[in-house]
Amino acid sequence: MERSNSVEPKRAPTGITITLALAMLLAALGTSIANISLPTLAEAFSAPFVQVQMVVVAYLAALTVSVLIAGRLGDRRGLKPMLVVGLAVFALASLLCAVASSLWLLIGARAIQGLGAAFLMTLAMALMRQTASEPRMGRAMGLLGTVSALGTALGPSLGGLLILLTGWRGIFWAQVPLAAVALILAITMLPAEPVNERAPAVSLRLVMNRNLAPNLLVNVIVAAVMMTTLVVGPFYLGLGLGLPAMQVGFVMAIGPVISIFSGVPSGRLVDIWGSNRMLAIGLALLATGAFLLALLPNLIGIAGYVLSIIVLTPGYQLFQAANNTAALADVAKDRRGTVSGLLGLSRNIGLIAGASAMGAAFAFGVGTEELARATPMAIASGMRLTFLLAAAMMLAAIVVAIVKGNSAKHAS
Repeated sequence: MERSNSVEPKRAPTGITITLALAMLLAALGTSIANISLPTLAEAFSAPFVQVQMVVVAYLAALTVSVLIAGRLGDRRGLKPMLVVGLAVFALASLLCAVASSLWLLIGARAIQGLGAAFLMTLAMALMRQTASEPRMGRAMGLLGTVSALGTALGPSLGGLLILLTGWRGIFWAQVPLAAVALILAITMLPAEPVNERAPAVSLRLVMNRNLAPNLLVNVIVAAVMMTTLVVGPFYLGLGLGLPAMQVGFVMAIGPVISIFSGVPSGRLVDIWGSNRMLAIGLALLATGAFLLALLPNLIGIAGYVLSIIVLTPGYQLFQAANNTAALADVAKDRRGTVSGLLGLSRNIGLIAGASAMGAAFAFGVGTEELARATPMAIASGMRLTFLLAAAMMLAAIVVAIVKGNSAKHAS
């Protein structure tokens, strides 16, 4: 097994860190910045909402199906060259989005942008692992988590401002120079690496093992629970508590803000205390936060919701830093891209499951799919059922982590 600390620098140079952080920021920004433009696009193209929604879905679908491909290409053709390709694709797709003359051309360009984002998200993580030493790996993963949260949180507010100043095309024009800067930085700042183009592709069967599979399974569960807060939260705050839209947006921003400030400290804790211990603490906080979301908001209203999110969100950042560190810790250099792709794939599967299955569970708990007509009591009932289910899922994730830990002890 390759020993990373024998060949890698103790600290990744600042230029490399900035480059990889910017790549991750672009991918996260592309995920959230277009959501705010959907009403404007529906008016601009005189299209129904179900068609306009494809602007978001096309990006997410392309991102999901491409992350594993991006990782495997990175392993085979080189992480730096493939990240450069991804940035070029992302920049070109952003330009195509900005000049799209029809809704379907915009949807197609967004799919290409999602393809480029898959390379950015996957290979930035793999390269961060490659340039960070063992003692600083948790910090590196925590930084990427912070940047991802920043991009997700910044998207709606930045998009709203750009639409106000420049129209909907401005949200895509703004991404072109950012991608161009990241592309130049990647070419000039990232170290060259030897590439054997005839190297055989690593079999997924060799990559998937008893150590990695639990990390991927838990990643799916956690992502589904976190997406549940984003899907159910606005309905509960708006329809259940009767908050105005501006106040709902303010409350919903609390989670991403906590994520931004807790990412790097979470990584430091992983470096100091180890990934296994921090993984357990992160999962425990997530389970506690889910239980609190099922109970406290219905007892003390908005204060209970905020308190639950304050418990839940740091748990998520601890989990992210610890899980990514554990998954990539002992991976050979020629498999890091593939493992990063698998982590991205499992996360996206969880996000999709959270939006669909957990959304259906909420509607079942409310008693109707016409949520706008539901009573506050029915909304509260759906909230309680959904997060009791989420808490049960987190307990299952804890069991998976415990079983993996016991297996590792017996193996050693």
